[in-house]
Parts: sequence; C-alpha cells; structure tokens
Amino acid sequence: MITIAVANQKGGVGKTTSAVNLATAFAAIGWRTLLVDLDPQGNASTGLGIEREDRVKSSYDLLVDGIPIDDCIVRTQIPDLDLLPATVDLSGAEIELVEMHDRTGRLRAGLAEAHHDICFVDCPPSLGLLTLNALTAADRLLVPLQCEFYALEGLSQLLITVEQVQQRFNPELAIVGIALTMYDRRNRLTDQVSDDVRNVLGKLVFEAVVPRNVRLSEAPSHGLPAIVYDHNCTGSRAYMDLARELIGRLPEKRKAA
Repeated sequence: MITIAVANQKGGVGKTTSAVNLATAFAAIGWRTLLVDLDPQGNASTGLGIEREDRVKSSYDLLVDGIPIDDCIVRTQIPDLDLLPATVDLSGAEIELVEMHDRTGRLRAGLAEAHHDICFVDCPPSLGLLTLNALTAADRLLVPLQCEFYALEGLSQLLITVEQVQQRFNPELAIVGIALTMYDRRNRLTDQVSDDVRNVLGKLVFEAVVPRNVRLSEAPSHGLPAIVYDHNCTGSRAYMDLARELIGRLPEKRKAA
C-alpha cells in the first residue's frame, strides 16, 4: 500500500478538500483507497457523509487503544473508498501518546494491517504527535499550499520537520509534490507567490493548480466530495488533473486485483 500524508501545519489551505477529492479520484479509477482522518475536527469524515453517530470506532481507537484497523474502518458511499473516521476524542490523543511506547509509530503499525492499494492521511493543522505519526507512516508527503505570503513561512518550517522525520523515524519519506490551492487569477499576489514557489522548488510543484471555487466550498455541506457533487466545476477538474499528475509521480506498484 502506498501511503500519502496530506499535511501543512497552517490551517485553511485546502488540506482536507485535497485529501477527500484526491482519494475519491483514485477510487473512481479502481484503486482500493483508504482515507485516514487524523484531524480532531473530523472534517474529512463529515465531507464524506459519515455522521458522528456512525463513527463507532475511529483513528483515536487505532492510535491509543490499538484496535485493529478493520474494526475501525467504515465504508463510504463512494465505491472502493473506505474511511478511518475521526472523532473529538482525537483531540486528547496528543497528550495520551506522549507516555506511550513508539508514540510516533503507532499509525504505521495500525496501517500495516490494511488491505488497500493507496492510503491518504488527512493531517491536523499542526506539527504535533498526530502529524508525526502520519509522516512516520507515509511513503510520500503531499503539501497543499495556499497562494498567499504567510504560506511560504509555514512551508519552510514543514520542510525542516520533514528532514528531522527522515533522520529519526522514516528515511523513506519523500515529498511527492506541492499543490497550489485557492488560486485566484484576479489577485496579483497569487501569481507572485506561485512564481516564487516554482522558482525555489521547481518540479516539486504540481502543474495543476486548484482555484478558489464556490462548488468546492459547498460540497462538504452535502456530505459529498466536490468531484461527485459537481464533476464539471473548475475545482473538480483541477483535482482530477492533480490526481493524474500524482499517479505519474508514484512508485510503480502493481495494484491488487
């Protein structure tokens, strides 16, 4: 299973929207896909239409209590897309994990029992133990980056964290790409930030950019990924383009039949 952490310690950059729609895009082409909601807010779970009362077991139970992942996963309305949901209990996991053995490797251990082709992990907007668990478990890191000035400062801190994780916990971790989100062509600053990021990081930055789009914002309130809610909107088409690019950057691993 290929595991991709979708992370940025800055909130409001389109991280959950990216994780949900990329996971849906991969499921749509027949990859058995798992989406792990590791954010205590549980927005990815809500965005896939999983009500709070249906989250009997969650990522908290897997991390803290060691419950087998098959007992925590719920099926979604999207064929081939499963979800490890999040509940508010996850907000206390940071404290509880501190005293635990292998506190940064518990997600990796839990995911070892999963039977999927690909896994996306929606991380919380911080660089705490939950995100460290995701980076330790991941083969690749995908970074959604909002096209605004302060996003660049946050990116530098994230890159430092990635280096530390590579040295201490997961030498196989690599950045698969930077995805520019909330792109507004009417704003000159957007173009400036985009140019700056591409000049510094080069081919790490995906060609596909995700625009500001009302339909992307509406979709979660209907419990649907945007590419199901309105597959023709500009935001959905951008995520489908991004998914195609991402496939081209993944290691060659034969999908299970």
